[in-house]
Amino acid sequence: MRKLVQVFETISEWTGKVTMWFSLFLVLMLTWEVFMRYGLGRPTIYSYEISTMMGVTIAAGGLAFAHKYHAHVRVDVLWKNLSPKGKAIADVIGAFLFFFPFVSVIVYISGKWALRSLLEHEILTQTYLYPPAWPIRTVMMLGFFLFIPQGVAKLIRDVYLIAKGEQI
Repeated sequence: MRKLVQVFETISEWTGKVTMWFSLFLVLMLTWEVFMRYGLGRPTIYSYEISTMMGVTIAAGGLAFAHKYHAHVRVDVLWKNLSPKGKAIADVIGAFLFFFPFVSVIVYISGKWALRSLLEHEILTQTYLYPPAWPIRTVMMLGFFLFIPQGVAKLIRDVYLIAKGEQI
């Protein structure tokens, strides 16, 4: 089990580090757009579309990484007062009731969306760039898909804590 958790968390770590580079690219691209627009008076036609794609990539690609480091928002009115074992029990219940069903549905729907986009040769029409839509739709599906192994790793850690009374 430890090896499986380690593999899943390594994948989450790797995707998070790759996603961080998209954040840098987004900042540099928007800085370039501001310079072009206000410095030279020649705005680009691609900045809106590309920045939206980068934002989706950052959000979807960072899901598993954020989950690994407990960086997601948590409504912890009751949770914060629980013991570590109680928190693990609450997290296991939440995983089965909310996390896995919700993320599975999103992966399924976004997968259908990406496939339909590819088959129909859908293009994004917010600007005059007209990029194909399937790459960003696939990135979104992949980000949510990679969220599942990190959820499994968290579940294994919680079940181990409940059963053995210690961290894995």
